[in-house]
Amino acid sequence: MADAPRARRLAKRIAEIVATELEHQVKDPRLAMATITAATLTPDLREAVVYYTVYGGEEEQQATAAALASATGVLRTAVGRQTGVRYTPSLTFRADAVPEHAQHIEELLAAARASDAAVAEQAAGASYAGEADPYRTPRTDLDDDESDGESDEDDVTDAHADADEPFDEDDADPARARTGAIASAAPAQQHGVPAR
Repeated sequence: MADAPRARRLAKRIAEIVATELEHQVKDPRLAMATITAATLTPDLREAVVYYTVYGGEEEQQATAAALASATGVLRTAVGRQTGVRYTPSLTFRADAVPEHAQHIEELLAAARASDAAVAEQAAGASYAGEADPYRTPRTDLDDDESDGESDEDDVTDAHADADEPFDEDDADPARARTGAIASAAPAQQHGVPAR
């Protein structure tokens, strides 16, 4: 069995050879609108499937399939001569369904666009059932400060200004005030003096 990269390279070469032979060597008017799109090859390099498309209706597709079936021997000989492989793979022609799938996808996209446009048209004249922003937002410290007109630090400073003792910045932050009291109590306990 051949490795996958070799099979892909050979399949691509087979598609090129078949397309060239159909264009230059095979003189069948039924193949005038046929286009070779791709080819696949089995891992043992024994069977090749050549995909084609036809421009036209159902009659042209049937005529092209019959012309390709009649030209299979000539095309296989050309493939064997130009590839140089030990065993020339048998050729099977299959109509490529990519154009039909592409058309179906285009139809689905057009339907989705029309649906989106209808929803956007309905939304343009709509109004909110409640408030524009139905979610509550938590109050921040800045909101509290603006509503009071003064900050907490100003309150602490004013309280110390009224008292007799001098202002200490540690008092402004309760966490620092607690850690300062604990830190000052620790050395006093070490010397046998009770903490205040």
